[in-house]
Amino acid sequence: MNISDSKYSQYMLVREMTDTVDVVKGFHCGKTADVGEKISSVGRLLLTGEGSSRIFPAKNAIRKSLTWGLGLQIVTDGSRQSAQYDLSNFAVFCASNSGRTKEVVLLAKKLEQQGNQHRYGLTANEKTVLEASCSQTFVLNCGWEQAVAATKSVIEQALFYESILWNIAGKDKKGAVSDLAAKLSEALTMPIDREVIKAAVKAPTIYFAGYNDGVAEELTLKTNEITRKKSDFLEGTYAVHGIEEVMDAEDIVFVVNPIDEEIDKFREVLAEGVGLKVVAIADRDTPFSTIRVPEAGELGPYVYLCAGWNLLVETGMALGINLDKPERARKVGNEFMG
Repeated sequence: MNISDSKYSQYMLVREMTDTVDVVKGFHCGKTADVGEKISSVGRLLLTGEGSSRIFPAKNAIRKSLTWGLGLQIVTDGSRQSAQYDLSNFAVFCASNSGRTKEVVLLAKKLEQQGNQHRYGLTANEKTVLEASCSQTFVLNCGWEQAVAATKSVIEQALFYESILWNIAGKDKKGAVSDLAAKLSEALTMPIDREVIKAAVKAPTIYFAGYNDGVAEELTLKTNEITRKKSDFLEGTYAVHGIEEVMDAEDIVFVVNPIDEEIDKFREVLAEGVGLKVVAIADRDTPFSTIRVPEAGELGPYVYLCAGWNLLVETGMALGINLDKPERARKVGNEFMG
C-alpha cells in the first residue's frame, strides 16, 4: 500500500490500518499489571467475543501461554457457546469494540447474575451497555473505527491480552513493542509482487494456512470483507489432508510462517499435485514465492497480520472494489437493543 497516494488514502480502511503504527507506539505494557494479578490468582481465563474481536486476540494469547508453559489455563469460544459453560471458576474477558454486541452483552449479564466477580470488558467506547454488566472495563486507545473491517483494534486487543501474560510471566517487552511499530509500518507499505496479486485476483478461492494462532484465520475473514472473495482457513496441515480433492488449480494458498517440516508436503500435494500457487508470508526465504517481512521474534504474528492486510488491500484495489462499502457486512453484526 502506498499510503501517500490518494488512491489508497481515500479509504477509511487503509487509514485505520496505518493508524495501527501509532496505536502500537502508544501502547503501555504495564497497564494490565493489576488485572493480570487478579487473573493469575483465578488460574483460568476465558477470552470471548465475536469475529475479529476474538480470533487473533484470543488465539494469539493461547499460543503464547502454551509456548511459555504458563500455569494459566486460557480458552476461547464464542459468547453463545460460552454461556453454556460453568464459568464460576473462570475469569472472563468479554471483547466488543462497540460495547453493544448482543451475544457478548448477554453473556456478561448472565455472569453478573451468577455473581462472577471476575468479569471484564474490553471495548473501544466508554459508558456502554457491556461496561454496565462488567466488574471492570478497559477502553482501547485506538478509538472507534469507521470501516466495517476491524483492523487497528484487533492489534491493540491482541497486545492488551498478551501484555497480561507478560505481566504474569515477568517479561519486559517495552523494547520489543517499541521496535514493533516500525516493523508494522514496513509490512503495511512494502510492495507486493504483482504476479502474486494477479493470482489472487484470478483465484476462485483464497486459502490461508498456518498456525492456529488467529493470524491466518483472521486474514481469511478479512479476505471476505476486503476482497469479497470466498476464502477458507486451513489450520495446521488441514490443507494436505483431504481438501485438495476439491481445490482448483486457479486457487491460491497463502501459508503464514510455514513450519519447515511441513513445506515439502505442501509443495508435493498443493503446488505439484493440485497445480495451484502457494505463497508464503514469512520472515525468511522459503521454496515458495514469499512475501518477506521483517523479523520480530515472538511478536512476529502482528507483522504477518499487517502484511496480509497489505496483500488484501492490493487485491481489492486490483479488483476495483470500494474497500469501505461492503454489500452486506455490518459494523455491529448483532446489536443489543435491550
